Amino acid sequence: MSPPDPTPFTAIVLAAQRAGRVDLLAVEAGVTNKSLAPIQGAPLIRHVVEALFATPGLSRVRIVVEPQTAAAIAAALPRGPAPVDFVTAADNLADSVYAAVAGVDQPMLVTTSDNVLLTPEAVRATLAPLAAGADVSLALATEAAVLAAHPQGQRRFYRFSDDAYSNCNLYALGGPGAMRVAESFRSGGQFAKKPLRMMVALGPVNLALLLMKRLSLRGALRRLSRRFRLAVEPVILADGAQAIDVDNARTYACAEILLARRRQAQAA
Repeated sequence: MSPPDPTPFTAIVLAAQRAGRVDLLAVEAGVTNKSLAPIQGAPLIRHVVEALFATPGLSRVRIVVEPQTAAAIAAALPRGPAPVDFVTAADNLADSVYAAVAGVDQPMLVTTSDNVLLTPEAVRATLAPLAAGADVSLALATEAAVLAAHPQGQRRFYRFSDDAYSNCNLYALGGPGAMRVAESFRSGGQFAKKPLRMMVALGPVNLALLLMKRLSLRGALRRLSRRFRLAVEPVILADGAQAIDVDNARTYACAEILLARRRQAQAA
């Protein structure tokens, strides 16, 4: 008996630069957007899109970016099995994602253009909870797994009562209704570095329990699920490299080493 066909999904790649921020990696590479900076012979975003193209079930890729950068990104991408659309980035992360999901009536995967170590296996694992009824899933890796991939790969971890985890910048949404979670990111920037945003998302009691390490990861997400009236499920990836994106010179060096190792292993 042949396996069932994979569930179709749309991939959303966030590639816009933060307003008012000069990205040093882009400057060093001589490009206008970090997504175009080369690593292991190809722009960052090409590695991400190649992983998506290799994932069964992909229907479409939507890249969220400034209009003036879209043509350069399009020229840098490979030809693939699914069409690629460009969506104009909004002033904040939430509205950018809202624009990208407009008209999509199937599961969606959201990631970033600097997630160069992304694999089809990680994509499939992140989408899997949706088939079991989840509204939202988010991929994480344990601190031990991340440090095993590279000891300098990540320095920021969410610490819960059961373990410490790093975000993999990989999310799945079951439909437009799941976008209620994105309201927590409306002011843009990085969630872990914004205590006020965390308080809005979790509520003061839940945030206090989290800071005191009184909540497990699953316990925290159950509370988040109740707060947003959505089923939010974690996906713990064994591959700690999935939590290493290209955010600065240090993580660029880590990702380059890991990409080179992966290519050597594939060639062996």
